[in-house]
Amino acid sequence: QVQLVESGGGLVQAGGSLRLSCAASGNIFSDNTMGWYRQAPGKQRELVATITSGGNTKYADSVKGRFTISRDNAKNTVYLQMNSLKPEDTAVYYCSYRDYGIYWGQGTQVTVSS
Repeated sequence: QVQLVESGGGLVQAGGSLRLSCAASGNIFSDNTMGWYRQAPGKQRELVATITSGGNTKYADSVKGRFTISRDNAKNTVYLQMNSLKPEDTAVYYCSYRDYGIYWGQGTQVTVSS
């Protein structure tokens, strides 16, 4: 089992920045992928960004150039730096951890006001 604890959500004005963090604990495999997904009201959960333990990243087109995912393998922690936030970025953001299975955090609300 893997547990994920997220932090860093909140309310910000359009154009502002937020940084999300997610710490993983439990049965952590060295070869894994961590990432962030989001779900807005009435919409399906969608990928935001992922990063492998080797540092390979993947981004949704809608956040490229504005969001940066990074990780600290020694701390089993993944970060999401979100800049130039837009109202359409408003959603619950979920941390994910994947090795042979997939685990989810509890979610953190990000609200961007116009």
